[in-house]
Amino acid sequence: MKALTLGLALLAAPAQAQSADPAGPGPIGAPAGSGFYPAIAEARADAAGYTLYRPATLPNARLPLVLWGNGACRDNGLSASHFLREIASHGYIVVANGAPRRELPVAQEIAPMPTRVPTPAERTPDETSVAQLLAAIDWAERANATPADPLYGRVDSDRIAVMGHSCGGLQALAAGADPRIDTVVAFASGVYERPGSGRSGVTIRKADLARLHTPVAYIIGGPEDIAYPNAIDDFERIDHVPVFLGNLPIGHMGTFWLASGGDWARVGSAWLDWQLKHDSQAGAWFVGEDCRLCTTHGWSVQRKQFPEFP
Repeated sequence: MKALTLGLALLAAPAQAQSADPAGPGPIGAPAGSGFYPAIAEARADAAGYTLYRPATLPNARLPLVLWGNGACRDNGLSASHFLREIASHGYIVVANGAPRRELPVAQEIAPMPTRVPTPAERTPDETSVAQLLAAIDWAERANATPADPLYGRVDSDRIAVMGHSCGGLQALAAGADPRIDTVVAFASGVYERPGSGRSGVTIRKADLARLHTPVAYIIGGPEDIAYPNAIDDFERIDHVPVFLGNLPIGHMGTFWLASGGDWARVGSAWLDWQLKHDSQAGAWFVGEDCRLCTTHGWSVQRKQFPEFP
């Protein structure tokens, strides 16, 4: 099985200058992504507090909806822009928490991970919320029902995923209790054993994992990922829904800022294709004795509660 193309060494990324805030509504950056539908980021006047990612040329079909929570729960919907354009290019409408404020250029190396967790006294309030994340469903349904909107008839709100990184992963896990959600993906994230002891102000406890009602995936960055022990503990506790844990030892910051979002975008896209589009070839990344990630150099995999898969 061909290995995914990612060096496993943790490399410190050089400082990158940030772009200026977008001038106003409209596309941000050129279409990008390796999927069939190169995708754009977009600011919309009717979606204050969000950043939209969608195919630049929308197909004449209803596309599943993906909600995204940013690392550190930041109010910057461009914080994982390369990753999210890649996801959208595979035929998804993505709504990211946060206005489109600043976009980093594509990185050549994996970013360094945080060196320590701030104390509660040092922590600043989260800039986005779980309620905001879920309210994106209502916005997307309004756009889908408005004949003059480019998204008219293009959003399938019967197929919804919620995903996020770090603090945004906690938002995704909390939002996963909503009955409208069909799957959850938490990147470099896991519920704190002692709520309030880490970076996030998201109100979620270990007991709340029992409210999840869909398949869940944790994608983590190895023992040096600060979320590693929390994610492992979550995996061990979840005993009522299918749960997947994929571990690649690259640290907490993952591959979001690499070209096309790196390996984590490829894995995330495959998970969405399996869960929301019922693509059995995509499912072969995750289940079966010789699953693609099971046989990819650097990855380790744990699974529970999945039915038999051919």
